[in-house]
Amino acid sequence: MSTAPLPERDWPLTQPFWEAAESNRLMIPRCSDCQRYVWYPEEKCPHCGGEDTPWEAVSGRGVLFSYAEVKHPLYPPYEDALPYITGIVTLEEDSRVRLVTRIVGAAAEDLAMDQPMEVCFETLTFKGVEGRVIAPVFRPAS
Repeated sequence: MSTAPLPERDWPLTQPFWEAAESNRLMIPRCSDCQRYVWYPEEKCPHCGGEDTPWEAVSGRGVLFSYAEVKHPLYPPYEDALPYITGIVTLEEDSRVRLVTRIVGAAAEDLAMDQPMEVCFETLTFKGVEGRVIAPVFRPAS
């Protein structure tokens, strides 16, 4: 049985992200030298070349930058989730940090660009796929 499309939770560059999600926390690496967030995680800061990029808790608040409703399965394990909404959320701490995510708790017609969003955590499972993952997803802010 396959584990795709689950993420590699033990990959050193993203392992802290998935470990934090298991505890319902959203964490993003931040460069100790220039103080900019490093998203997507890299071994060195792409802004200044700094090598110390510890993971830092963020608020989980942001705004909806873009979204699309998926109505046709792109991959067989996603069939049971249709329709679903994918989106990009920019974080309140730094709008240059854009998380590709699933949007929950709203229909596509109820969403709008720049709409306030907040993180929540869901256990994701897929038909025919072994395992599960707790992942940060976003919903309209209450």
